Amino acid sequence: MTPITTAGLPIREYILVGLISATLTYLLTGLVRRFAIRAGAIANPRARDVHVIPIPRMGGIAMYLGVAGGMAMAHQLPVLRRAFEYSLDPVGVLIGGLVIVLIGAVDDRFEIDAWTKLAGQVLCAGLLVIFGVQWNVFWVPWSGNGDALGSVVILDSNQGSLLVVLLVVLLVNGMNFVDGLDGLAAGLGFIAAAATCAFSLGLLNSSGGDVGAYPPALIAATLAGACLGFLPHNFQPAKIFMGDSGSMLIGLMLAGATTSASGKISYVRFGGSDALALLSPLLVVVAVLFLPMLDLVMAVIRRTRRGESPFAADKMHLHHRLLEIGHSQRRAVLLIYLWAGLLGFGAVSLTLFDTAAVLWVIGLGLVLAALVSVIPRLRSRNQQGVS
Repeated sequence: MTPITTAGLPIREYILVGLISATLTYLLTGLVRRFAIRAGAIANPRARDVHVIPIPRMGGIAMYLGVAGGMAMAHQLPVLRRAFEYSLDPVGVLIGGLVIVLIGAVDDRFEIDAWTKLAGQVLCAGLLVIFGVQWNVFWVPWSGNGDALGSVVILDSNQGSLLVVLLVVLLVNGMNFVDGLDGLAAGLGFIAAAATCAFSLGLLNSSGGDVGAYPPALIAATLAGACLGFLPHNFQPAKIFMGDSGSMLIGLMLAGATTSASGKISYVRFGGSDALALLSPLLVVVAVLFLPMLDLVMAVIRRTRRGESPFAADKMHLHHRLLEIGHSQRRAVLLIYLWAGLLGFGAVSLTLFDTAAVLWVIGLGLVLAALVSVIPRLRSRNQQGVS
């Protein structure tokens, strides 16, 4: 692929928009916390929870306002206004995000049932589709002709819409499932959004300024800023939780950004034998969201085997297992950040830089992360052996 260069890319503008979102979210979270306390949106400790004192939630409201403020700023910048002039993707994400935040806020206060939330998630996915956020093309690794690796499937509107609904439901619930430790969902949301933004900027660079790459970069930049601005209030010990209003917003926006980036990508500029380039859109999508999705799939399998509902809560998620091994809350969160960062930014780097060098760095990083993850268990075994 074409090496990335910063010349001509509106990187400063995207950073500015992200900082605006972060600042607004940080300043508004205190006000939202007061509102949540008055409204009675309090997370009381339960058997599966890690926190031991009641903590207000609804932080997703502040995050959404930060995103909206960042997009409003982007609309005033001549360069980033292209994201709105040639596409309705940002508007669709804003409207769908508003609806899902309202649904999540109601759940934060009254705890609505899982099927009602699922219906709301499908509704919000439908809003994205109405505004044109959907998959038009999809690469598959078969049916290639000649030197071509695989083939590109052209999706009709029904197929593209169903794929968006599936992606939204998966990501929304995946982010909801990992929101179990202070700062975990916000940090993962920041990492995934930042990686998606970097990938979109890579598309913008290699396509020579294709306006189709502006919307996903904007969606990801504002989400990254909102997550970053919320994190100081939410990192252990948390003063406020984002609640379903926040975790579902992150999942929806990530689905919108990755669909906007990969669902409409032009495969013409990729060489037919360039496997990495052909795989890069899906590779980035899978990598940045690997941990939440793995946790979601394992939870569904685990609960189904026990004869329970897939939505039944338990205390066997990835973060719970790290705590059982012997990690503290903060160290468990930082470890998951490390894994997510290696996978997400590693996948993005594969599409932008020398493949061999990136694979070496990723490999060394994964070995280091694995060693750090198992150190408490090794210490425990050594102590038991000595005693």
